[in-house]
Amino acid sequence: MTNAATPSFEQQLAGHRDYLLRFARLQLRNETWAEDAVSETVLAALAKPQSFANRSQLKTWLVGILKHKVIDALRHHSRELSGLDRPDDDDADPLDYLGFKADGHFSQQPADWGNPEQELKSRQFFKVLEACTDKLPPVQGRLFLMREWLELSSEEICKELGLTSTNLYVQLHRARLRLRECLELNWFAKPNAP
Repeated sequence: MTNAATPSFEQQLAGHRDYLLRFARLQLRNETWAEDAVSETVLAALAKPQSFANRSQLKTWLVGILKHKVIDALRHHSRELSGLDRPDDDDADPLDYLGFKADGHFSQQPADWGNPEQELKSRQFFKVLEACTDKLPPVQGRLFLMREWLELSSEEICKELGLTSTNLYVQLHRARLRLRECLELNWFAKPNAP
């Protein structure tokens, strides 16, 4: 018998649907594919609830399932993903040179980010990181998430999306620079002294 105050497993799953959908939309950039991936995730969780067994948080377990569904969707729909095999533009991105002298050294020291391990534990940090990731151009955001969040190897990404390794590295470099700038402005910036 379940306690009336304790939500059922199905209700708990439903409570995480919006988060899962945001994650899937961000990665797949296609509403239908995202809906399908989340639906398949929920169905997989409902089919084997005993696999959860409270060894982690439910949200973490669901995201683990969703990552595999997203990878499957990317592979299945790789023919339909277009525009990723060519750079955004042939001109150099001004962010590539942001904060660097001609000799490659910093023009000024980067901001002190404090204790990164402690900051990573902060939920607020992840909200800012997610917002910064949302601001990335679609191509860079997708590639960054595939590499860093889905933990696909560079070779897998290049093979799946028909990219050259040089193009992938340039896009990832640009994405990291933009994320760094966004995080420094919105998270690590020190308030001005009065």
